[in-house]
Amino acid sequence: MNGTQTLGRAIDILFVLAESGSTLTVSEIAEKVGIPDSTAYRFIQTLIKNGFVERKGRGQIGLGLRIFDLARSLSQQIEKELLTIARPIMEDLTGLTNETTVLFVRSGSKAICIENVTSRRLVRLTIENGRILPLNSGASGKILLAYESDKIIGEMTKVFEEDKSADKTSLLKELQQIRDNGYSMTLGEVDEDVFAVAAPIFDPQQRIVASLSAAGPVHRLSEQEMPKLIQDVKSAASQISCKLGGLA
Repeated sequence: MNGTQTLGRAIDILFVLAESGSTLTVSEIAEKVGIPDSTAYRFIQTLIKNGFVERKGRGQIGLGLRIFDLARSLSQQIEKELLTIARPIMEDLTGLTNETTVLFVRSGSKAICIENVTSRRLVRLTIENGRILPLNSGASGKILLAYESDKIIGEMTKVFEEDKSADKTSLLKELQQIRDNGYSMTLGEVDEDVFAVAAPIFDPQQRIVASLSAAGPVHRLSEQEMPKLIQDVKSAASQISCKLGGLA
C-alpha cells in the first residue's frame, strides 16, 4: 500500500466515524472501510497517536479533539471566504431589489447574521451583524434548517418541541416545501410587517453553509413583483455557491 492509499484509508476511517455519529469498534470500522481488522487497527493506532481519534470506552473508537479543532479552523476559513465572495453580490442584490440583504449561518438551533447590506430607501429593514434568530421562524433560519441532514433536522425539531415553539408535523411539511421550491418566504414571522425571501448557499460538497435573504416592509411587496424578487434572491445565492465551488 503506497502513501496515497494509506492516506486514503485513514481519511475513510475518519469519515466512517463522523457519519456514524457515535463510537465504533475496530471490527465495525474495518467492515465499513473494507479492510482487514489488523490493518484497521494499525491505522487507528496512528490516528490515536496524532489525536484524530480516541478510545471512548472498552473497545470503542470515536473522533478525537484534534479533528474538531481542524473542523473549527476550516469553518472559520470558509466563513472568511464566504464574506469576501458574498459582499459584492449582496450589494448588487440590494441595488437590484432596493431591499436590505442579509447573510445568516447556523449555530446550533439558532441563525446568526454575519453580514448585511442595508437598503437606501427611507422606510427599510435594518438588521445588525450578530443578530440571532431561531431556525424555526423566519425565512433565513428555515432555509438553513431545510437543507440540513435528516439527523440534524430531527435533533432540532426535538429542541423546538421542548420549547413548545413549533408543531413538528407542520414544520417538517414546510421544510419539505422549501426544498421543493428552492427558497423560503415569510411574512411577519420574526419582525411584524416585515417580509423575507431566502435562498440557500452551498459549499463544494453541496452542504448548506449560509442563507441569503432580501427583506423589507410587507406593504412594499406586490404579487406582480414577487416572482422576480424570488428569482433575484435565488440567482444571487447561486452565484455565491458557484464562487465557493458549489453547484448552481
